Amino acid sequence: MNRMDPVVVRHPLAQCHLAAIRAKETPPDQFRRHLNLLARLLFIEATKDLSLDVVVVETPIKQTLGARLARPLVFAPILRAGLGMLDGILPLMPDAVVAHVGIKRNEETALPQSYYASLPANLAAADVFLLDPMLATGGSACEAARQLKTAGAARIRMICVVSCPAGLLAMERAHPDVQIITAAIDEGLNDKCYIVPGLGDAGDRYFGT
Repeated sequence: MNRMDPVVVRHPLAQCHLAAIRAKETPPDQFRRHLNLLARLLFIEATKDLSLDVVVVETPIKQTLGARLARPLVFAPILRAGLGMLDGILPLMPDAVVAHVGIKRNEETALPQSYYASLPANLAAADVFLLDPMLATGGSACEAARQLKTAGAARIRMICVVSCPAGLLAMERAHPDVQIITAAIDEGLNDKCYIVPGLGDAGDRYFGT
């Protein structure tokens, strides 16, 4: 398989939203708003080369040519933090199918534990977007991508807000064909396997728990 280099989105607006969700004083309502908007910007970058079909469009003036996506879209948020990214992206493509992948990290071993999966039947025909704000050890992302591929997905891209070398390396080794789009590659992990400097627990901060 061809190795896919990560894409770091350095757009000024993306970096401003990233700074806001990094700040520990940002309250949950503002964290949600900035994460939603940042997810949209990352999604726009992730979709810039999707295949299109040409269609005929009748304007009020005359007939012209337009475009539509050649394949359906499937969003696959990793529960629960991935739902925060879904909230921002889904309004852009409200007809997309939403899969759900439930994976939690064992806090003692830092290994992924799968507890739920609801995957649609059209994965093989779709462009699939795996959503999770943090790519830390890469365990959850690798397991989610494995489940999606087992169910038929052939074109997967992962959108994450913050990544780090360990997670990127894990994904490169397990799924070199999965393109990763991120707003930052941070320096590494602490002894609890949290990204440094990171932004803390994205799920807790998004849902206010």
